[in-house]
Amino acid sequence: MAVTPTQPDDMAALKAVSARMGADPLLIQSAGGNTSVKDGQTMWIKASGTLLSDAVSGEIFVPVDLLAMRTALVEDRPDADQPAKFLLMDGALRPSIETSLHAVFEHRAVLHVHCVNTIAQAIRQDAEIVLGDRLSGLDWAFVDYTKPGANLARQVRGKLGPNTDVVVLGNHGLLVAGKTVEAARLKISDVVARLSVPAAWDGIPDIAALDSLGAGSDYEPAEDTVSHQLAMNLWRVKAATIGSLYPDHVIFCGIGATAVEPDEAVTAASDRVIASGMSVPVFLIVPGKGVLLRKGISDGARALVRCLADVLIRVPDHTPLNYLTEAQNLELLDWDAEKYRQSLNAGNTANAG
Repeated sequence: MAVTPTQPDDMAALKAVSARMGADPLLIQSAGGNTSVKDGQTMWIKASGTLLSDAVSGEIFVPVDLLAMRTALVEDRPDADQPAKFLLMDGALRPSIETSLHAVFEHRAVLHVHCVNTIAQAIRQDAEIVLGDRLSGLDWAFVDYTKPGANLARQVRGKLGPNTDVVVLGNHGLLVAGKTVEAARLKISDVVARLSVPAAWDGIPDIAALDSLGAGSDYEPAEDTVSHQLAMNLWRVKAATIGSLYPDHVIFCGIGATAVEPDEAVTAASDRVIASGMSVPVFLIVPGKGVLLRKGISDGARALVRCLADVLIRVPDHTPLNYLTEAQNLELLDWDAEKYRQSLNAGNTANAG
């Protein structure tokens, strides 16, 4: 039986920061994101599939062997992508699949969020230029999209200077590090403020029309007002349906999005997607009217539909965007780590973080 290390004194501070971030849908959606603190050769990190919002009310952090993880990364060993191999406690929880991403920082505390304002700029083809203007004066780096895991950690490690404490992950999110939990908290507050952009709203949904369209189908209008904004602007409809913009969307909602065509029934739109070889759509965009969600989908899926709207209402119309490639989409769908997280929440389908 493994002897669980004692949690460090600043663990309470990390839990408090984590819970606050986890409750903010502009920073964290469902089980996305992760936080950590290092204590000597041990690193405490959020467990896979758990919610940062539960950081204070539950035990969601697990200890890993930091030295062994770093050695596996340096030696390019396959087990660098198997964080459970480095777990220093018994039990059902596993370390986050992004454990290696935290390990490459020398800083004591690391906060990783799927910040909506960051993603809105990290999906742009001119992302580094836009980000450079806003993050001027900070020691920061930009890393092109790479599937989360050891390879991404190595890409980040290659961009880190001695004092780099901010990393923007293309089509993914934000990493901030600090010598203390409080330093990391202050830094992420500064970065998020710098990257904040106004949201553009374009009309209100036609709930009556959506109810009528969804009648007799497996779909119903989204309950939140933000999600409907995907349908209120034709550029936004196109941007959403071209493909996938970040990994959590693929994991929770499948590849891209589907718009209902003029005079097309909701069931016909769903059948059209299935006939193309794709999964049953989690949601459908009805241009000019709003968004329909499939009945019974998980809270996580609902959060990621809203996330897509939250992101795109912060992108100026006609901005050229980077999309995940077909290969990148498929490697996310065929990912053992994701299948594990889904198994943790059989009644709540996919999880991330």
